[in-house]
Amino acid sequence: MIIIDDKYISDEVIEEQFVCNLSACKGACCVAGDCGAPLDKSEVKTLKKIYPQIKSYLREEGIQEIARTGTNTIDDEYGYVTPIVNKGICAYATIDDHGMVGCGIEKAYKDGVVDFRKPISCHLYPIRIKKYESFEAVNYDRWDVCKPACKNGKTLQVPVYRFLKDALIRKYGTEFYEVLDQIARKEHK
Repeated sequence: MIIIDDKYISDEVIEEQFVCNLSACKGACCVAGDCGAPLDKSEVKTLKKIYPQIKSYLREEGIQEIARTGTNTIDDEYGYVTPIVNKGICAYATIDDHGMVGCGIEKAYKDGVVDFRKPISCHLYPIRIKKYESFEAVNYDRWDVCKPACKNGKTLQVPVYRFLKDALIRKYGTEFYEVLDQIARKEHK
């Protein structure tokens, strides 16, 4: 385990390898599961605020679900989460002509429509963060739908934390990432 400030990082974050392979999984992480993506309190407010700008990027089913439930729902385990359609696909998900699932929020971000990229839990996946009273546990989450990403990561020799560099910097800052990288490089010479 690696400890940086109040973050307890599982060794798997630096030992396991991972690079998304969307051509193999087709964005299954936005479809599979029993609840939507976990949201921070600030993200709940942000989604309400930006919804009018991102609505045109969403599928009709997603728009209808958000009209019915709101821009977020509550899950017993994760708290605030994105709504899901028919107990599966995220209400914010898009599907292109090739069946590839993407994020309507992220498409709006890339088009410069909003300055919010997507929920941090999505950006950080396969890392999941659990907050405790005095620390945060930063863990690698194994999920069958990500087997192609694990294989791809091994082929390319990219550790989870390096694949998620931008997301980790977004969440914890550059200094945190640089310390994590230094520790990882020392431990894996």
